Amino acid sequence: MSDKVTASHILVDQEFEAQDLVKKLEDGKSFEELAKDFSNCPSGKSGGSLGEFGKGMMVQEFEKAAFALNPGEVSGPVKTQFGYHLIKREA
Repeated sequence: MSDKVTASHILVDQEFEAQDLVKKLEDGKSFEELAKDFSNCPSGKSGGSLGEFGKGMMVQEFEKAAFALNPGEVSGPVKTQFGYHLIKREA
């Protein structure tokens, strides 16, 4: 298993907001556009891109979810101390 992933995320405050974004993704909205429109993280401006990161660089819940995804997959809501994330693994 690789020790690095490339991922993007959308960060929101409430679980219901994350669930709403899951529905928008299912309706065909682009992850990058949703990140620009809704993410509380500065990375939202660049479509949610976090670039490449290795183990130990992100909070544990986020890291565990990101490494569990296959490239192209998007997680369900992942709760961390920052809020709720939808994580898209790019590579």
